[in-house]
Amino acid sequence: MTIRVLAAGDHFVRNDLLAGALRREVTGGLAISELTLPWPVVPFGPVGEVDEASDVEDELIAALRGVEVCVTQMAPLTRRVLDACPDLRLFCVSRGGPVNANLEAATEAGVAVTFAPGRNAVATAEHTMALLLAATRRIPQTHGDLAGGVWRGDYYTYDRVGPELEGSTVGLVGYGAIGRRVARMVEGFGAEVLVYDPYVDVPGQVELDELLRRSRFVSLHARATPETTGMIGAEQLALMPRGSVLVNCARGALLDYDALCDALESGHLFGAGVDVFSEEPIPAGSRLLAAPNLVMTPHLAGASKETAMKAASIVAADVARYARGEPPAHCANPAVTLSARRPSGRA
Repeated sequence: MTIRVLAAGDHFVRNDLLAGALRREVTGGLAISELTLPWPVVPFGPVGEVDEASDVEDELIAALRGVEVCVTQMAPLTRRVLDACPDLRLFCVSRGGPVNANLEAATEAGVAVTFAPGRNAVATAEHTMALLLAATRRIPQTHGDLAGGVWRGDYYTYDRVGPELEGSTVGLVGYGAIGRRVARMVEGFGAEVLVYDPYVDVPGQVELDELLRRSRFVSLHARATPETTGMIGAEQLALMPRGSVLVNCARGALLDYDALCDALESGHLFGAGVDVFSEEPIPAGSRLLAAPNLVMTPHLAGASKETAMKAASIVAADVARYARGEPPAHCANPAVTLSARRPSGRA
């Protein structure tokens, strides 16, 4: 039986990567159609009732006619899309979490939603280290000065130089796939690691306040949930030792950015590295644009060629399981049973 699949890729997880992975993983008949989404050339945003998606509901509905499986990164699985696409059975999101899918509506419609955990863990951990080192060593500022013909010898004065990782304590808020990799990296520099993560069992982990008080460097790796939203604010930043460094490559919702600017402007924090923001893109006039010793990147910590290839392979493997009549390995709504394929078209 031929499976009709829509590859709704974009300019990062491209359709050629998705189609290639599908052909490698799935044995048997495949009919692959394609829809190219505009991300990241056009930023994602809220679409209907879902977040972080490309605004392509109409185009997606047209492309999903008669399609059983969709593999994508940024396509919006809204209630409107589900209502208009009765043949859809499996929606594979090539991201660490399917935030662009309405899981409740998908479950009601009998559509399984899968995701790609760990796809960008290596890239994000490496980017975390890049921001940490760049902020500590003032690399963007000194490069900018040199490119402008200015030699800043004053950066060598004791009051302007930053701390070393070796012999320092690094606090990791969150200890999933990314946090564990960062721990190994900073330990390689000779740092001590402290961990706060109430969702995992880590021997010797400490409470958040203790971690902040003891850490010269703090890196955020928690998921954004109602419990973690705003977890690092003015009170928490004040607990960090004067002259310390904060990095956030996780989610903008974790951090109070006004409080971060206050801590940088006052000199309480030596520096910070940030890849994610409470509002993306950063609005004109934001305090972040003028904050001292703040290194920023535009939400690309997880961006690497390997991330895109891993993402395509993970979702293609779940399509192959579906084709064999097996349950997916990474299902976000396991109440939907796909252990046996049914004919297209929901009742």
